[in-house]
Amino acid sequence: MNGSERLQAFSTRTLNAPANTRNLDTRSNRTRAWSSEVATVASTAIDRWALGCIKRSVATAPIRFVLWDGFELMPDGGAAPVATIVMKNRRALYGWVADAELNFGEAYMFGAVDVRGDLVELLEAIYRAFPIGAPRPWWLWKRSNDVRAARENVHGHYDLGNDFYRLWLDREMVYTCAYFPTPEASLEAAQIHKMDLVCRKLHLRPGDRVVEAGCGWGALALHMAAHYGVTVRAFNLSSEQITYARDRAAREGLAARAEFIEDDYRNITGACDAFVSVGMLEHVGLPDFPALGQVIDRSLEANGRGLLHFIGRNRAMPLNPWIRKRIFPGAYPPTLREVSEQVLEPYDLSVTDVENVRLHYAKTIDHWLERFEGAAGEIGQMFDEPFVRAWRLYLAGSRAAFTTGTMQLFQVVFARGTSNAIPWTRVTS
Repeated sequence: MNGSERLQAFSTRTLNAPANTRNLDTRSNRTRAWSSEVATVASTAIDRWALGCIKRSVATAPIRFVLWDGFELMPDGGAAPVATIVMKNRRALYGWVADAELNFGEAYMFGAVDVRGDLVELLEAIYRAFPIGAPRPWWLWKRSNDVRAARENVHGHYDLGNDFYRLWLDREMVYTCAYFPTPEASLEAAQIHKMDLVCRKLHLRPGDRVVEAGCGWGALALHMAAHYGVTVRAFNLSSEQITYARDRAAREGLAARAEFIEDDYRNITGACDAFVSVGMLEHVGLPDFPALGQVIDRSLEANGRGLLHFIGRNRAMPLNPWIRKRIFPGAYPPTLREVSEQVLEPYDLSVTDVENVRLHYAKTIDHWLERFEGAAGEIGQMFDEPFVRAWRLYLAGSRAAFTTGTMQLFQVVFARGTSNAIPWTRVTS
């Protein structure tokens, strides 16, 4: 099945889903109201007033705003603009006024808005200008990701095709934050360094039994098995990722030590010496954090230890609604307090170390963006132009979120509260 057929099949299944759970089924789910056509009518006084409202909503951002007929508003104080946003029609203009966080993404994705200049710099300026803690609709906070919803969410993002991800990820196919020992390190070296750092933080020893919740394409599980002599049971809902991981384990002679199981984390059974989750917690959803805590508690041995690596925030708020709709349905980046109170504390799991590596994620995305842009033509042939624009916006926005501190990347190491089998000194990079 090629990219176009995969999107068409997915869109048929999700066309009637709630708006914030649909993914990038851009051919059959294209919103008719969004058009890339440039309006031929002159802007009115009301149009120009609306543009002024938009400018005031990000008043400190040095952005030049332009309407379809050439009317423009320059940054205050004569500052040089970092980029220009061109509204091609009234739908783009009033969509921003109605719901900027949702409709800027929609308008950009479907070409109703053009950005002239550096997209990352533009988004950084907007993120810095937006008020912190603005109210969000309640339903973005409380929706549970039950087993069915979790499977659909994973399918909508991670089953877009291994060929797509292979174009812009590293050769290990690691789709999480790398760890750069130096800023000059390659992405390949940084991803291997990250996996090794996770293993050392877990103090893995030969013979340990490891459970991994959310294993991607299997790189970490295979690294643990190959280099630390452990046995791993890795759980994931993505059929394409699990198939890839199993094939790789067989090729590398590691199938006996790395078992890849296509199942929900809630169905994990059996005891382990180490529990690890890298890049999954933000997909669990806040209402389901207690379920994850229960899984860890029933799995971890008395002297066991664990590590949670996840995108988070400094203060509680839901994910951007456009990202939830088009990229990561059901996702929620938690605060450290939420993870502690709802996953760890109920089971007397003691935090032994926390590291915030958000700038490493910004650096990781720099590499992803460069590779994505280099493959944009091929990706457009796999899918379509709105898909390319949407993923460009997602990657650029993620990069901006980490450089501006809107998002954090936490690694939390924990153990049983009664266990003295914990490291005497801290593991460093």
